[in-house]
Amino acid sequence: MDTQALEARLREANKLEALARFARGVAHDFNNIFTAVTANCDLLLEDTAADDPRRTEVVAIREAVERATDLTRRLFKLGAVQPLESELVDLNDMLRTSEQELSALAGDRIAIATALEPRFSPITADPRELKQVLLNLVLNARDAMTDGGQITIETANVLLDETYAADHRLMPHGHYALLAVTDTGTGMDAEARAHLFEPYFTTRDRSARSGLGLATVYGVVKRSGGFVWVYSEPGLGTSVKIYLPLPRAPGPEPVLPTPAPIVSLRGTETILLVEDEDSVRAVARHVLQRHGYAVIEVARPEDALALADTPQAVDLLLTDIVMPGVGGRALAAQFAARRPGTRVLFMSGYPAAAIGRHQMLERGLAFLQKPFSAAALAQKVREVLG
Repeated sequence: MDTQALEARLREANKLEALARFARGVAHDFNNIFTAVTANCDLLLEDTAADDPRRTEVVAIREAVERATDLTRRLFKLGAVQPLESELVDLNDMLRTSEQELSALAGDRIAIATALEPRFSPITADPRELKQVLLNLVLNARDAMTDGGQITIETANVLLDETYAADHRLMPHGHYALLAVTDTGTGMDAEARAHLFEPYFTTRDRSARSGLGLATVYGVVKRSGGFVWVYSEPGLGTSVKIYLPLPRAPGPEPVLPTPAPIVSLRGTETILLVEDEDSVRAVARHVLQRHGYAVIEVARPEDALALADTPQAVDLLLTDIVMPGVGGRALAAQFAARRPGTRVLFMSGYPAAAIGRHQMLERGLAFLQKPFSAAALAQKVREVLG
């Protein structure tokens, strides 16, 4: 396959990935809206007598929202594009078999050097997507070296200790497979690095590139349970390091205790509600207060963390997972470190399966899918509080 055909195929794959990200994002935003409508309808029905003619209109609204919710499920299916076909992959073998393809993509003025770990551990991933990551990284490195240079591709088995993990938030310590692609190109300043993985962001000529390459890399790595770190300075080149978790030996499935039957959905505990969508936060507060809870509501994770250092009692942290800045998963970890024993309930407009694929939620943690009804919220909160 010649270089132009390879680039065309890669651009098409990037467009599909961008379409998937867009579809998932739209469905997530719709689910936030539907949450507010559904729960408010439930509150209205609670306050409306059975023979009140207005109940018919409220029920009709709720049924319409349920049909719209089904449409968002279809959007999430569209956002999946292709299911992951995970298998054991040897990156060293992939690099060796792709050597000619990578050299053709880099061009005559750029040399490709490899430094491969001789006893490199295989990883569990989708080989098609890993190949796409590799091609995008080489193409991005090539575009940073208009006057020629060298691309170095490395593999290694690494153990990230607790000190390293502390400097790389949300990256647990443990054993990883490392894939690093380093170029001798122009490098980037701090502002460019901050936007590097955004779709359509590019430091190159926009007419020559789709601007989706590194956004695609980020999406694939996160779906594979990995992490991406970029090291770059103006004039000193760029190194993109991808850490992919090594497969763990299978062990017995944890036995979870059977929750006790819920007698009442009412409570008197204090709930810290963290949600950046105003309408969702308002209706969730209303539902919880109606069931007897004291509610502290904040729109930003930073405000929630500030409360962790005060005497204010908090029995349950109810937080959205996907929020600007510090996400819900990081918020919960930091809050629990300051307030051990605080119970946590996560909610999101993304389905549980998508949350799991993106490594945003560990198995066994309490989760509530948006849109939720008033009863579903009250029951899940009571279940988590016990």
